[in-house]
Amino acid sequence: MKLLLLGATGLVGGRALQLALSNDAFSEVIAPTRTPLAAHARLVNPVASKLEDLVPACIAHRPDAVVCALGTTQAKAGSKEAFRHVDHELPLAFAQAAHAAGVGTFAIVTAMGASASSLFFYPRIKGEVERDIRAIGFRSLTICRPSLIGGERNEERRAEGMALTWARRLGPLLPARWRVNPAAAIAAALLDAAIAAKPGCHFIASDAMH
Repeated sequence: MKLLLLGATGLVGGRALQLALSNDAFSEVIAPTRTPLAAHARLVNPVASKLEDLVPACIAHRPDAVVCALGTTQAKAGSKEAFRHVDHELPLAFAQAAHAAGVGTFAIVTAMGASASSLFFYPRIKGEVERDIRAIGFRSLTICRPSLIGGERNEERRAEGMALTWARRLGPLLPARWRVNPAAAIAAALLDAAIAAKPGCHFIASDAMH
């Protein structure tokens, strides 16, 4: 099957890329990025400074499923508007185009506590992207909601790093849903969902991704 993978330069997306390229279930991985990825025989890597410009080229490859691991922080994005663009507008643009082209399977990582009615900005945006993608009508939709994500990042996230440190120290004392979720486990859950393509909308909670 052909997989469209969004967010391949991020923590979860990078792990998903590694796993997908080593899995014979995927004959081709289409991974649009802003900077080039290392070449691979089964990798198609459209590159542009604005990912939204790559939507037509990606859909032209006729993927069978989409895995979305796009995500940033407000600090890295620089503003609430820029954060919303990455975490809501980009996933929705790819999702709408994919569905219009006949793609029936979509899997996305959001966050524990995602809610479109949240008073807090981050979980509200995550909840809004869940709501809007559910409204598109994919035959198979999987939403992964991790807690803190563990793994080596390419960039520093100081506040998140401190939270991860404390979460690891307190791990045995914390309820399973509050423990750190390894990026590789989240990536594997997303790819498994893409392969299985179970009909309906399915949520994978943090305690199922350890």
